Amino acid sequence: MKKLTVALLIATMLLGMTACGSSANQSASATETQTQTTMSEDEINARMNDLANQENDIIAEHQDLWNTVSNSMDKEEAKNSTENNYGKFLETQLDKIKDQFSDEDLQTLNQDIEKIKKIEDQMAELVAQESTQETDSSSASTGESTGKFPDFSAKDLDGNAVDSSIFSQNAVTVVNFWFNACSPCVEELPALNKLNEELKDKGGQVIGVNADALDGNKDGIADAKGILKKQGANYVNLALDSDSEAGQYTSNIMAFPTTVLVDRSGNIIGDPILGGINNDDVYDQVMKTIDEIIAKDQK
Repeated sequence: MKKLTVALLIATMLLGMTACGSSANQSASATETQTQTTMSEDEINARMNDLANQENDIIAEHQDLWNTVSNSMDKEEAKNSTENNYGKFLETQLDKIKDQFSDEDLQTLNQDIEKIKKIEDQMAELVAQESTQETDSSSASTGESTGKFPDFSAKDLDGNAVDSSIFSQNAVTVVNFWFNACSPCVEELPALNKLNEELKDKGGQVIGVNADALDGNKDGIADAKGILKKQGANYVNLALDSDSEAGQYTSNIMAFPTTVLVDRSGNIIGDPILGGINNDDVYDQVMKTIDEIIAKDQK
């Protein structure tokens, strides 16, 4: 993590806490959120952006203090953190250097952290609601092809050749797009590995496409392999060429993680699933869609 101003640091990390790389529209209002009521996608995006702005305002009010915290953060630890609540992450970082602050300044920072933790809880509820709505929407179009997955000839992270024929080996392939610094991506890896194990006997598989591994990027591949090992994920992950159709498809993805379901013929079935599948409701919806694809394959 570069030594950014804290406000920019917060904004960057927040993207990692929700759906990495996604954008939001602006809104208003301050402390209360009504996630119990179903909100539209635009309303969720607007509310997310408002909450992110609230966090930035909290940090900006005591920016000199937070710059000290930011500058003390370990780059690799921050990059690989799987803590979804940024307030809790800041709490951990502050505890390491608390002796550098007066009692008064420490109290100020802890008060900021408590406010941020509450905001993060609200954001997590919104992300869960959005993921469920998106999965419900995509599962409604089950059985209908929304296009062909681009042909590819690539290598996995161990250098073994893999091409589009991998789809023909199973009734359904779950293709998950992710990158190393995306916390929701890393957080869902155990759920994807669980899904891969469940699908083996059903005639399905999971494969990952790591955006940091494009063009055989050695550092990106090494980091990805380390993350996968730490998360206990042992399914196939690909390193695509950026100038290939599949590589361009990956580069054009605006929100991570993104998951698509591909049938035996290489057709993408339904709409992309945006956000992690490690929410129980989302996972169940994905399994329902997968079962329908497998059933159709067996006819």
